[in-house]
Amino acid sequence: MPRKPEYDRDELIDRARDLFWKQGWAGTSLKDLEHTLKMKPGSFYAAFGSKAKLFELALDRYAQGGVRRLKALADTHGALGALQRYPAMLVEGESAPAKACMLAKAVLETGGKEDALAARANAHLSEMEATFACLFRAAQAQGDVSKEADPDKLARRYQSDLLGLRVSAERSGVDAKAIAREIAEGLTA
Repeated sequence: MPRKPEYDRDELIDRARDLFWKQGWAGTSLKDLEHTLKMKPGSFYAAFGSKAKLFELALDRYAQGGVRRLKALADTHGALGALQRYPAMLVEGESAPAKACMLAKAVLETGGKEDALAARANAHLSEMEATFACLFRAAQAQGDVSKEADPDKLARRYQSDLLGLRVSAERSGVDAKAIAREIAEGLTA
């Protein structure tokens, strides 16, 4: 009978996500992962198979968290309220390992080198864009956004603004909170 693992897999994926988010795909070595997860190489491979497989799980966890937070905001504040509050939420969280988007970092870092990982990150970015489009459609139905506006175009622009915001938040001397407010205010213009 196989031994039951003595670790919490979800907690390990969360720790790996934070390490990858902070250091990136290439900047995170197997030794870094073993140290952060407190696992020996054999246990690591038995649990996750490879660094790439763990990175995929970490990307999934990161993306799922973003969608979940956005939907929770919509449940509490409505579609437009969620879209207005989300930018500030992205830059005000002090507990995040990095301000830049992990998915965008993965696309930039892995593009052409690790096609499967870049494709997975791109798929998550597309899912998030679709979530934004759904919220813009809901805001239109509630009369908060013009019926003439194209929700898909609004979602692409909004996502682009958020990605720029998150890069700005990484820079010293940039008031990312002010930019987040400008994005939110621009939604009602």
